[in-house]
Amino acid sequence: MAKTEPKTKQTAVSPRDFIAAMEDGPRKRDAEKLLPWMEKVTGLKACMWGPSIIGFGRYHYKYESGRAGDMCMTGFSPRKANMVIYILPGYLDLKDKLARLGKHKTGQSCLYINKLADVDMDVLQEIVEFGLAHVRKNYQTSDK
Repeated sequence: MAKTEPKTKQTAVSPRDFIAAMEDGPRKRDAEKLLPWMEKVTGLKACMWGPSIIGFGRYHYKYESGRAGDMCMTGFSPRKANMVIYILPGYLDLKDKLARLGKHKTGQSCLYINKLADVDMDVLQEIVEFGLAHVRKNYQTSDK
């Protein structure tokens, strides 16, 4: 069986340039706020992963199937429908924090927020920090 390359890879595009090129509006304003906030919370430099994910750090994963690759340890994507915040590897033990967060939806490893004003940023920080600690404990990581 041929190995497939992961679709989402780190790119050389500047996250600030990506945000600057976005259509003016609330999503762009939230992305402009979230970028320095995430850099401060994570202590990591932002970089683009694929065409639309602003990621922080890197971790290496390997599935039982043998498929392996690298992905950002956390990140966000200012999508048209909502802001997506990636909490890897998901929402283990986060029920209490999510209850305090504010208006949101969750997916596998995705936290969907309509606007930053809908959530408690202190609780969001707790969630991001929890995710980073979990990834650092369970995977080979890099701050690049």
